[in-house]
Amino acid sequence: MDSFSHKARKRFGQNFLSDPGIIQRIVSSIAPKTDDNIVEIGPGKGAITELLLEVCPKLNVVELDRDLIPILLAQFAKYKDFKIHQADALKFDFSSLTDDGQQALRIVGNLPYNISTPLIFHLLSYHGTVKDMHFMLQKEVVERMAAVPGQKSYGRLGIMVQYYCQVENLFLVPPECFQPKPKVDSAIVRLKPYQELPHPARNVKLLERVVNVAFQQRRKTLRNGLKQLASAEQLDALNTDISVRAENLSVAEFVALSDELLELGVKI
Repeated sequence: MDSFSHKARKRFGQNFLSDPGIIQRIVSSIAPKTDDNIVEIGPGKGAITELLLEVCPKLNVVELDRDLIPILLAQFAKYKDFKIHQADALKFDFSSLTDDGQQALRIVGNLPYNISTPLIFHLLSYHGTVKDMHFMLQKEVVERMAAVPGQKSYGRLGIMVQYYCQVENLFLVPPECFQPKPKVDSAIVRLKPYQELPHPARNVKLLERVVNVAFQQRRKTLRNGLKQLASAEQLDALNTDISVRAENLSVAEFVALSDELLELGVKI
């Protein structure tokens, strides 16, 4: 089986990049260096992989579709430090590729749209060992990541991504750049984890819970949403204004709210 005869599989969320100009623009945005420790998620038929290897001959890729692995191995056989990990990226331990933590990872990929949000949350757990991440995602997901308070797309995903990372919405990629064509527009996003968190929460698990609860009923006020977490007395004792909707609070304000609730004895 060669790379041209392999058909995209719907259950893996596969859409293969086929536009040379867009492929080059993505790699230029990544700006790989010879000694980078790059990991590519979902290399597909190797469109981005090929350009990365030309600059960075040591490359790890994580690919779930076992039928693609012999194709990729044959295509890039001359690169002795090219390594494929046949695995589900949602369960993969990315810290195993960090050379004992000495060299930060650069993670890239055309992420399967059907698992993009849980995969982003999985990758955020490695923020301390990652230099940057460049992903192709559904345009709507990138907009949610980069959203600011007051925008309709602002919510749990954007808050938690922005808690850990700087977010840059780089450029759009239309459906015509893929085979087969997806039904949605795509976009390239750059995530750069902070070396020091600008607003560190005293308890990140509680912050995650507060954000999750707050946006479960996003049309209601924070007071209504937080009733399942805290008593009326605890809510009355807050300095944070909870008469507003969740979409009005910044990341820093959510951290302050979470820390206040922790101080008042609220547990996860």
